[in-house]
Amino acid sequence: MGARKIIIDTDPGQDDAVAILLALASPEAIDLLGITVVAGNVPLALTSINARKVCELANRPDVQVFDGCDRPMAHSLVTAEHVHGKTGLNGPDLPSPSMQVQETHAVDYIIHTLRREPPNSVTLCPLGPLTNIATALQKAPDIADRIQEIVLMGGAYFEVGNITPAAEFNIYVDPEAAQIVFQCGAPLTVMPLDVTHKALVTKPRNDAFRALGTPVGVAVAEMTDFFERFDREKYGSDGAPLHDPCVTAYLIRPELFSGRKINVEIETQSDLTRGMTVADWWRVTDRPANALFMGDLDADGFFALLADRLGRL
Repeated sequence: MGARKIIIDTDPGQDDAVAILLALASPEAIDLLGITVVAGNVPLALTSINARKVCELANRPDVQVFDGCDRPMAHSLVTAEHVHGKTGLNGPDLPSPSMQVQETHAVDYIIHTLRREPPNSVTLCPLGPLTNIATALQKAPDIADRIQEIVLMGGAYFEVGNITPAAEFNIYVDPEAAQIVFQCGAPLTVMPLDVTHKALVTKPRNDAFRALGTPVGVAVAEMTDFFERFDREKYGSDGAPLHDPCVTAYLIRPELFSGRKINVEIETQSDLTRGMTVADWWRVTDRPANALFMGDLDADGFFALLADRLGRL
C-alpha cells in the first residue's frame, strides 16, 4: 500500500504547524498534494504566511499553498490570538517566507484535485474551521462521493467546549460549514478534544523535541513553550495539548487511537450551545452513524512517533 494522498486544510496555529511537519516528515505514509489555508486561529493573511513559514522550516518550498475563505459562511470571524499570539505562530522567530501562494483559490483547488484524482484516493485533513471544505461541497456536490475520507480535528463530547462552555473552537467558528461536512456522506473521522487533551506536551516530551538539536526540533519546542502557558493556566494541566497532529498521526499509525462509529450533529441555532458537536456516544438515538469519533489515544506512542519523525527533518 503506497503513501496516502492528502490535502491539509489549515489555519496555523502552532499545533497546525506540528501537524504539517509530521506529514512532511512521513513521505512513505503521506503524499501531501497541497495545503489549503483558511481564516481561523488568526485572519487569512496570517494563516497563509504561517503555512509557508512551516514549509520553508521543513526545507519544502515546493509544497503548493492555496489561500481559501477569509470568513465563515454565515457569521463574522472569531479568532484565537489569546492562545496562539498575534501572529498565530508566536514562539520561534521564523523568517518571512519567500515562497509564493498559488493563484488558484483553495476551494477550486480542492474541487479540481478531487475530480482529477481517481475516486476515493484523496483524504481531506481539516485542522481548522471547515469553511473551505463546506464551500467546496456546496459548489461541487459531486466531489462528496470521490473523497476517500475526511479526518478532522474538531468538536468534543466529554471535554465539552474550549471557546464556549459547549463548543470547541474549530466547530464554533463556522458551525454552518461543519453541519455541511458532517452531513455530506463521505467517510468521516473526528479527533475531538476528548483525544487531543490527552496529547499533552509535558516538559520531558518538549525537552525531547529540543534535544533533537535541529531547527525543526528547536522551533517546535519554542512553539509549545509559548502556547502551553494558556492551557496550563486554563486547565491546570502538565502541558499544552497538541490537537492537530492527532490528524496526521492517525494517518500514519491509526492503532494509536480508539473510538466509536456514532452519529454526530452540529448545533447551529442556539445562542447557548451554538457550535456544539452533539455526539451520540452512548447510542441513545436511532440517528444513523456518520462519524468515527475518537475517544482515546496512546499518548506515549504518539509522542514517540512525533519525536522520531520530526528528527528526520
